[in-house]
Parts: sequence; C-alpha cells; structure tokens
Amino acid sequence: MYSANSGRRHERRFDTNRPELYEEVKLFRNAREREKYDNMADLFALIQTLQCLEKAYIKDAVTAKEYTDACSKLLAQISAAFNLVKSSTYSDIPTFMKEYYLDCPAALQRIEEGKPITVQDNQGNISKSIADVISLYITLCDKLQMDMRAKDESTPI
Repeated sequence: MYSANSGRRHERRFDTNRPELYEEVKLFRNAREREKYDNMADLFALIQTLQCLEKAYIKDAVTAKEYTDACSKLLAQISAAFNLVKSSTYSDIPTFMKEYYLDCPAALQRIEEGKPITVQDNQGNISKSIADVISLYITLCDKLQMDMRAKDESTPI
C-alpha cells in the first residue's frame, strides 16, 4: 500500500504476539449445528449457481437444452436443500436470501416460477387445440347429417 504523503510502500505486519488471532473459529458446537451450517452453505451455493446459469443463458453462453437441463436440476436441488434449512427463521427462500445478503434477482425469479424460462406454459395452446378439435367434430357431424359421406367431401380443408 502507498501512503499519499510519503509515496513509500507500507507493509502489513501481523501481530505474532497474539496467538488467539490465529485460532480456528468454529461456527458449531456439535454435529447437528455443523449439519445446519453445511445445509445453509449448500443452499447458498445452489442459489449462486442458478444466478450464474441465468446470466450465462442471457449471454448465450449455453444452449437452450443445456440451460433447461441444468436449470431443472438446480431447481430440484434448491427445493430439496431448502427443505433441510427451512425453519421458523427461514420460512421461505427470499427470507433466507435477505438474511445472508444474497443478491440474486434472476435466480429468485426462476425459483418463484419453479421452471426454466425455456419451458413454455402450454395452457393457451391446449385451449386452442381443444377449440379446433371441437370445431372439426361439429363440421364433420354437420356433413354426415347432410349425407356427405365421400372422403373428399368430409375431410376439412
């Protein structure tokens, strides 16, 4: 580091007279607490990974098939990991993300939707298909009532 006044480099010195500064800090006291922290770390990592995958897809760095496969797998893993972490403190994933300052808006949107962006909701297409089939059925019934029994007469255009 350089000081604005002297222009000389200052080196960071570590206090070797205080060995307590070099001790390992444990977050847990028993195996159950360790498991809790491991599960929270897994969930944190999965959410970060989903955020990176979303960014990669936006930048066209992965194909749609690769994205769909990976995203579906990550969503399932996140769901399973959150079930292990879920408690009164973390009732939902946005609460967990807020608690640990996890800023992953694309991942949160994908988690809330519960499916990759490449998977379309076919509800509109199904309704249209049903309407088309009913229309063709009614037309066929009308032609049969008018004694139009030849194949070329009864086949829709």
